Amino acid sequence: MFLSMYYGGTDIIQIVLILGALAITGLASLYIKINYSKFKQVLVKKKYTGFDTAREILDSNGLSDVLILEVQGELTDHYDPKKKVVSLSTDIYHGTSIASVAVAAHECGHALQDKEGYTFLKIRHTLIPFVKFSSIAGYIAIMISLIAGILDLLWVGIALECVILLFQLVTLPVEFNASSRALKQIEKLHIVEKEEKDGCRKMLTSAALTYVASVVSALAQILRLVLIANDRRR
Repeated sequence: MFLSMYYGGTDIIQIVLILGALAITGLASLYIKINYSKFKQVLVKKKYTGFDTAREILDSNGLSDVLILEVQGELTDHYDPKKKVVSLSTDIYHGTSIASVAVAAHECGHALQDKEGYTFLKIRHTLIPFVKFSSIAGYIAIMISLIAGILDLLWVGIALECVILLFQLVTLPVEFNASSRALKQIEKLHIVEKEEKDGCRKMLTSAALTYVASVVSALAQILRLVLIANDRRR
């Protein structure tokens, strides 16, 4: 009621969407940082490094041709399906912690998806060029429409934002499935002790939540733009 004295109902909803999205993404980012910091300090008893973990999983699944490279940065780990390369950040590559094992195993989960032709991974890879275009063109369209008051251009921007949302929705099963595969491989190959598996699971779950947060943030952005478009149409 107090806010409604200064803002319209639509304005309040926009503020709530913005603050809600910021809170969710912020909390998800904080959660993974807390877990990463925690489990980076917990060393695995079998002394597997991230590299050892990745090599063990890849070799045992007939992927000896997949390279493992060290890259700079923190949590910059990724799998490149084109080059068939698992890239691990320095701490993960050399580390013998639960975090190192979990993250390395997760990236190998993507390599296993690639080998099996996992549908959502192929869809995500196909969408990448469209997402790159949409992220740039959508931003330009929205900015021009807001400055020049061109409503149709705003709807174009919203449509392009929906492409990004679709990409993030497709990413969810890809990431959760990679984590599931990672845990199965860690257990199957006896990379960690039984009491260490829960730590690996928590590490992987916290990472997956950041992707959930990205979906919520993208959805909130689209809803906010739709509200703006409807206001301008009136």
